[in-house]
Amino acid sequence: MQQQTSADMNLLWGQLILEELARLGVKHVCMAPGSRSTPLTLAAASQTQITRHIHFDERGLGFMALGLAKASNAPVAIITTSGTAVANLYPAIVEAWLTHVPLIVLSGDRPSELIDCGANQAIIQPAIFAGYAKQVNLPTPDIGYPASALLSAIDHAVTNQHQPVHINCMYREPLYPTELVTLAHVKKTASVTTTTYLAPLNTWFDNNKPLTRYAGLNCAELPSTDTLMRFVHGKGVIVVGTLSPADNPQLIVALAQKLGWPVLVDAQSQLRQHPGVIGHTDQLLLNPKASKLLEQAERVLVFGGRFVSKRLIQYLAQQAWHSYWQMLNHSDRLDPTHQNKHIWQASVQAVCQLPWPRSSDANWALQLLPYNESLESVLKQQIDNTSFGEAQVVRAVAANQTEQHILFIGNSLPIRLYDMYAPIATNTPAIYTNRGASGIDGLIATACGVAADKKAPTTLLIGDLSCLHDFNSMALLKQMTRAFVLVIINNDGGNIFNLLPVPDESLRNDFYRLSHGLEFGYGAAMFGLAYRQVDDIESFQQAYQEAFEFNCASVIEVNVAPNQASDQIAQINQWVKQH
Repeated sequence: MQQQTSADMNLLWGQLILEELARLGVKHVCMAPGSRSTPLTLAAASQTQITRHIHFDERGLGFMALGLAKASNAPVAIITTSGTAVANLYPAIVEAWLTHVPLIVLSGDRPSELIDCGANQAIIQPAIFAGYAKQVNLPTPDIGYPASALLSAIDHAVTNQHQPVHINCMYREPLYPTELVTLAHVKKTASVTTTTYLAPLNTWFDNNKPLTRYAGLNCAELPSTDTLMRFVHGKGVIVVGTLSPADNPQLIVALAQKLGWPVLVDAQSQLRQHPGVIGHTDQLLLNPKASKLLEQAERVLVFGGRFVSKRLIQYLAQQAWHSYWQMLNHSDRLDPTHQNKHIWQASVQAVCQLPWPRSSDANWALQLLPYNESLESVLKQQIDNTSFGEAQVVRAVAANQTEQHILFIGNSLPIRLYDMYAPIATNTPAIYTNRGASGIDGLIATACGVAADKKAPTTLLIGDLSCLHDFNSMALLKQMTRAFVLVIINNDGGNIFNLLPVPDESLRNDFYRLSHGLEFGYGAAMFGLAYRQVDDIESFQQAYQEAFEFNCASVIEVNVAPNQASDQIAQINQWVKQH
């Protein structure tokens, strides 16, 4: 009898936790199979307000949750069992911590008497994520621990949190109750003991709000009208780093037109292809005329951070700025060159709605616009109308996007090729990346999470090593119910290292590039995915267009020579410098 009471108490705590998370805004829960997390799994199974996602690989599961949280702008819960299942979440938690994505890990754990004594699947789970996640270490469910204390602990940990939280849940066996009932049914049919235990929550049961309601954070210190007038007095530029689609970055274009300052953009700004900005910033900084003009800038207004282009980073670092303002959503330090600056913590919308006056040197850099358009013509000539290659595919993908599309760009070469060469366009997609730690792991899973929330046509553009690194997540592609195109650029290894000054070619091949000689056709077949292999732009364009005719995932493998992209980059760089 006591054993069954323990199982029921485990489940009750799990149900209280999941219900409170739903009230706190959690819309998705990602779950991996496991026994020790059973109370949480059964609670999630009976929770009607949260969409459930299942995956057998905790590493991919964590990244899928990351994508869901990025797309939904809401916290996402992750349920895992004990042991290395929790450790497999580490890469996704690191990425989420660096980029302020609210993931909530609910890990099943052994009770304290089974830790460090040889018990099966038992490791020390508290603080496993070190400083990358806020800790909540719950005791084993016990009637002596008030239900209200449990809920208030969850509220305190999750509310206003923009980075990961780890809630470690210790459960004693038995884990499986004889009867599975909902939380509402428990309240109605509870025993005398349970009724007494839940009595302090009577008001909570009667509404749909969290037990403890915290006011939102308000740190809206913004520049005054006089401060704005002093700042815009002179030649200035606006630089836009990483922003999410929800940040409304188009408002920055309108602000720039009001000020009369040019907008230099990063690949992750959501504005890289916008016709009203200087999209080809990275390449223009190679050109003596364009870079000489930009050197006249005295003031800079930076939105976001985490730039892809090293040339843009160097430009910000080398200028003797009279005034340097950076606008951030969170109190971060996003400047590896440590400039003397003023950081304003505010949203893009709040900043753009300020009473900005027109600059005293408005339109000082109008010549950048024809430079930008001229460079676009060069890229059409040097990339679109030449031999097949990686940059040509990246430009073709970018040119085929609309405002209804999602484009997830992988790390290493794909994001750099997009940053350097993406075409100017009238319609641009929502751009997603994983550039906190800039790793190649979990890219398929993260993109699947974004697509699962947005339910929009999605393209994932990655390299061959990135695909191999997250190969288990191909199983998630099978679950897609909208068009999802995985474009794999297979250059047979890590050819980003062709761009780096490795001192010896044999060292580059043996320890960096790691040629593998693999193709992905059989892998796609294993997961039941439609597959095409292409080696010319006409075949790619046809396969890419056809892939969007079906509400499922498909794979297009693009085969290119190992040195094609690096040779072309060097050639274009030389041309831009000289012309």
